Amino acid sequence: MATEQNAATADRPRGRSAVAVPDLVDRARAGDIRSVGRLISLVEDESPLLPEVMAQLAPFAGRARIVGITGSPGVGKSTSTNALVTELRAQGHRVGVLAIDPSSPFSGGALLGDRVRMGDHALDKDVFIRSMASRGHLGGLAWSTPQAIRVLDAAGYDVVIIETVGVGQSEVEIAGLADTTIVLLAPGMGDGIQAAKAGILEIGDLYVINKADREGATTVRRDLRGALALSQRADDAWKPPILMTTAQNGEGVAEVALEIEAHHAWLEEHGELLRRRTRRARDEIEAIAVTGLRKRWTGLSQHTELDDLADRVVRGETDPWAAAEALLRTHLG
Repeated sequence: MATEQNAATADRPRGRSAVAVPDLVDRARAGDIRSVGRLISLVEDESPLLPEVMAQLAPFAGRARIVGITGSPGVGKSTSTNALVTELRAQGHRVGVLAIDPSSPFSGGALLGDRVRMGDHALDKDVFIRSMASRGHLGGLAWSTPQAIRVLDAAGYDVVIIETVGVGQSEVEIAGLADTTIVLLAPGMGDGIQAAKAGILEIGDLYVINKADREGATTVRRDLRGALALSQRADDAWKPPILMTTAQNGEGVAEVALEIEAHHAWLEEHGELLRRRTRRARDEIEAIAVTGLRKRWTGLSQHTELDDLADRVVRGETDPWAAAEALLRTHLG
């Protein structure tokens, strides 16, 4: 992991000729962290090589367990992620972490950066940690997160953890991306109100009250238990447990890992794992297609035909709906 952190920027590919994708994929699958970092850089840069990269990775993906960790800012997401990685490594798992950070207004890169995160695992070759900039994408994730997950999955990481920017009213996209979504809460942060307004009662598979050694933790658990009892869930649906942890010293984290295993077993038994992953693939295909259409539209918006149609709308010769339909029919089939 430390090697990737030091090389991620310096080793970022600068052009098509600098990268032989099959060799890069082979090296990544053989455990070369620099190659994994370069593949994720191609993803983040939306490289023209990205379709080739995804085609090369496709036969090897689909094995990793995807765990999402979200919660309000300040609940201890990074500390909890660090503690969970420690527990998973003790069980022998290779772990990849994608930590989604706010974007720098100057560089567009991750504002916090991966060098300040999870130093306990800096020398562990079986842990890969990468900060990714949200770049204005809503939902608490980055646009390129699904492709970055596929890179880590195909590179042989057993568990991929996604740590979101922080949950809010719109930042619940992680529920559609993860196999298991962990919602973190903490005492003294108004989480009862936050839970009601952010819709987290619908997205959590596990609820973890971190900083359980602080006053008010049992109150948060009681209020959350009451709210979950009132939420609309089918009788045969998974009943999310409420766990207490103090991630700073690792207390309670082993129980979280056990519940992740239990939830994964439930998903497989009820066919929900396949349904979630199919839905995830569908959303990814749709996002890629919409992005492609948007790029085509960028060129189209400069076309003189669009100006002509706008003039006709202003003169009352047609309406905007008819003009838009004519434009789509002509240029987008």
